Amino acid sequence: MYCPFCSAVDTKVIDSRLMREGNQTRRRRQCFDCLERFTTYEVAELSLPRIIKRSGRRAAFSEEKLRAGLLRALEKRPVSTEQIETAVARILRKAMTRGEREIPSSEIGEWVMEELHQLDQVAYVRFASVYRSFQDINEFQKEISKLTNHAKRIRQTKLKDK
Repeated sequence: MYCPFCSAVDTKVIDSRLMREGNQTRRRRQCFDCLERFTTYEVAELSLPRIIKRSGRRAAFSEEKLRAGLLRALEKRPVSTEQIETAVARILRKAMTRGEREIPSSEIGEWVMEELHQLDQVAYVRFASVYRSFQDINEFQKEISKLTNHAKRIRQTKLKDK
């Protein structure tokens, strides 16, 4: 690793830590020549599948678009940046571990909805309204009813376990 300060070739690793659910390694390094310290990040280069859009067009998988969609749905909601990054990492892992060269965008959308369902129900309904193209208030009511019923089932399960 070249030193960014003096361009020397020899540097040593002082500290290494896993970050982003183990998908990234943060390394503190020190240059042997100028003794300056700097941080590097390592990420395994894995190829993401291409996305098949609803129109049939193929596009490259975009982590930025994925993150932007989550952020738009979660705007002004009490969800931390760390939780969002964890959700993005889980979706990326699903896409990579599928082992397919192409994935329909509808499947990515469902994964996003699963993550939003766990993170924030308001954001989930926001995303669902756009993703599923809600046409009227009845469709909102149906989705909210599903959420309410799901929450009731979870509470009942917890009560039975006690």
